[in-house]
Amino acid sequence: MKKIAFATCERYPDLTEDDRLMTEPLRRRGIEVNPLIWDSGLAPTRSSDSIVIRSCWDYHLKPLRFLRWVRQMEEQGSRLWNPARAVEWNLNKIYLRDLIRQGVAAPETVWLEQGADANLQGVLEEQNWRMAVVKPLISATAYRTWVTSPETAGKEQNAFAELLSESGAMVQQFVKEVQTRGECSLIFFGGKYSHAVLKKPKTGDFRVQEEYGGESKSVTAAASLIEQARRIIELIPDRLLFARVDAVEVNGALQLMELELIEPFLFLYADPLAADRFADAIVSLC
Repeated sequence: MKKIAFATCERYPDLTEDDRLMTEPLRRRGIEVNPLIWDSGLAPTRSSDSIVIRSCWDYHLKPLRFLRWVRQMEEQGSRLWNPARAVEWNLNKIYLRDLIRQGVAAPETVWLEQGADANLQGVLEEQNWRMAVVKPLISATAYRTWVTSPETAGKEQNAFAELLSESGAMVQQFVKEVQTRGECSLIFFGGKYSHAVLKKPKTGDFRVQEEYGGESKSVTAAASLIEQARRIIELIPDRLLFARVDAVEVNGALQLMELELIEPFLFLYADPLAADRFADAIVSLC
């Protein structure tokens, strides 16, 4: 039986519950899945020549180490999914600026790279924004992310300066539809659309992640939105095993919030056929 590795982190040494849904569909296709804690120092088993990045959910806390691991896996001959070049590009949120330059719609954003000297209140006043979201350029699951306003920005300057010194930051105009409509995750396997979920924050919050009280549910995405998401993915030159397009619908059009190519939660539980679709993509590429 062919073996592949699912890369994970110390918190999930036996994979997440969602990723364990892949065990049986892959076994039926003659593939055995072995967990691989990415920073354990262990190499994948000799019979495993493909590594699928899954729940490496601490990569943003040690990004340089993660990038070294990605390059090491590639150099030793392992087939990494998604490919190392796509992972390196997607790790820093500056990638969103690249996509915007190619015509992708996204919230208005001020980009401040590592070491920049900027005043948060001054940024808001210059942009004439009443609300904005501050994010590190390297982050995951709303890590060190907050909503700011001209009234609170002064008190937040120290935290903002820390972000600038450590990784850089982005200040993004607040999109009210995140709270009113929710954020849609459209998930693709091997470039083909699979399924979608709608994520909504709890009342009074903006973070859609479940660990912050957000809720998600399976939805039937409109064909026009699926096509818009597909066009975003087609801008990526690398062949992708998986991709998650996180976007908000504004006046019938998608505004991209994130393009997740490294370790997105894939909501396999939300669609009874999702695990089989993912397994078919793995068979075709790995």
